[in-house]
Formats: sequence, structure tokens, C-alpha cells
Amino acid sequence: MQATSPKFNVVVIGQNNRLQYEALLFAASLRHSSPGFSGRLIVAVPQPGPHWRQDPSIQNADVLKALDHLGAEIIPFDNHVFGGNYPQGNKIEALLALPEGEPFVFFDSDTLITGDLTQVPFDFDRPGASLKVEGTWPKPTLYGPDYEGIWRAMYNRFGLDFQSSIDPTQPQNHWRRFLYFNAGYFFYKCPRRFGERFLDYARTIRDEEIPELTGQVLDPWLDQAVLPLVIHSFGSGRDALPPGLLDGSVSCHYRLFPLLYARESDHVIEVLETVSAPNKIKKVLRNYDPIKKLVIQGKGAKIREMFDQDNLPQREQAIRKAIKSKGLWQR
Repeated sequence: MQATSPKFNVVVIGQNNRLQYEALLFAASLRHSSPGFSGRLIVAVPQPGPHWRQDPSIQNADVLKALDHLGAEIIPFDNHVFGGNYPQGNKIEALLALPEGEPFVFFDSDTLITGDLTQVPFDFDRPGASLKVEGTWPKPTLYGPDYEGIWRAMYNRFGLDFQSSIDPTQPQNHWRRFLYFNAGYFFYKCPRRFGERFLDYARTIRDEEIPELTGQVLDPWLDQAVLPLVIHSFGSGRDALPPGLLDGSVSCHYRLFPLLYARESDHVIEVLETVSAPNKIKKVLRNYDPIKKLVIQGKGAKIREMFDQDNLPQREQAIRKAIKSKGLWQR
């Protein structure tokens, strides 16, 4: 089939912790599920510096060899603003090291590609991000301001048109009325332009005393609080992609392996276990306990048996508690 999108790069963060194993799984799933992808697969790796207490770079030679085997390209980057105190900032600062003017899709490392990514109709002139999101931020305080007051202040700070970002089909002052994304994936035609604006907005919101943000907790929500402003500033919004593809049939942002086994589809489980099986990959992944115990040793099947995937508990906390009660929680 002919690709519906222009050639683009795919980017994840790799780091000297669980993210290196997640990045390896991501790379394996991309090659398995989207063999026709012809862009660059980039693993962006933070480098040691004053913003890190320990060296964050990937130092595991077996991980690096396996990533190279899968055609992944390591691109190092430096942290000038964020780092160990806010590692979510890696997804912002990494963009500044990526190839200028080349369209990109960024994914959180705890993602599997489960379908043909080349068939997703990206319009890289109109950036988008994940709508698989809950009302995590902001949390209006008793004495105000309300959702509208908080969001309006942020749009006004950067000279953006607030009114055009609102979804008028949502109830007055409901969190869904306001533009909000999960930063689990996002895309645009140039990582440098997107990254520079993302960094500028994030640093401003973090460092300036904006009265309407008094009492709002920005860690770990800073990237998600700022992302709607960035996307809106480039003239885009909620409708950048058809629903059901990313965070649907083509990708799965699983977050944690116990939750993956509890919640995700049989197809996602099949992709995970298939791409973990080759010896070249398995011998590396087994050094990470959650993959070793749940995937390679098969204990994930016990978690899956505990839940009806069509009738899951409404609250994630209930799922976590049930898994922990059986001694199967891994992270």
C-alpha cells in the first residue's frame, strides 16, 4: 500500500533506566508492525551535565547493539533548562537536537506500535497530540480562578486567541471544554520550531509568577499544560488526526506493563510477546525485571486472567490494588 503521509522521522527518548528497555521494545514493535516505514527511527539520549546528578545516557552496550540492529539512530542532546528534577522536559529539549525541517512524530517510550504507521494521514502543517487524556490539570481552587480563568490567563500571556480554542459543545467550565492533550505523542513539520516554542512557553510558565496559576501544581503536568498552547499557536487543535488510529489501532501508550496486561487488547499482548521473543532482543530485555517476569516468564497472563477487559474497574487505582494483592505488580 502507498503511504498516505510524506516521509517523516519517529522519535523516542532513551535513557540509562527503564526507558532504554522501553525504547528497544518500541523499536522492535515499529519494525514488526510497520515494516514499510522508511523514515529515520531516532532514539534521543540526554547527556551528562549540571542538570543531572548521575549520567543519564545509555551506557548498556547490549541495549545499544540491539537498537543498532533494529536500525535506530542515537542522537545525543544536552539539557539546558530541565534535567533530573523534571525528566519530562527531555521530550522538549530533545526536539532542538533533531534534524531541522524534517517532519517528526514523537512518542513516549512506553508505547508500542501495533499497526501500519505509514497509513496514518498526518498533516504535518497542522500539529497534533494525544487526546487520550483525563482532567489532570489544572485543579481550580476553592476561591478561584476557575478552569476558564486559568486557561485564559495562559493564552493571554502568549498573545493567543483563547476563545477559538474552546469546544462549545462541552458544558460551561467542564475541563473538556478547554484544549488539553496527553503528551504521549505529538507531531509537526519541524522539530526545531516546535521545540523552541515548547521550551519558551514551558520555561515561562514554570518561572514567571502568573497570578492565576497560584496554587496550581506543575510537576509533573508542565508539559501537558503547555502543549495545548503550542499546538494552538501553530493554528491547530483537536481535529489534527482521525480518531481511532494513534492510541487506537496503530499505537498503544501502555505506561506500565502490569496495566498493559490488565487493560489492553489481545492484539497488543500479541505484539508485545512476539517482538520480545527473538533471542537477540530477549537476552537484552530480560535484564529489566517487569519484562523478564511478566513477558518472558509469562506471569502477565495471570494478571490478564484477573480482569474482564470489556468490564474493567472505572478507577485505575482499583486495578493497581488488585494486581498488588496478588504480588504481581512490577514497575
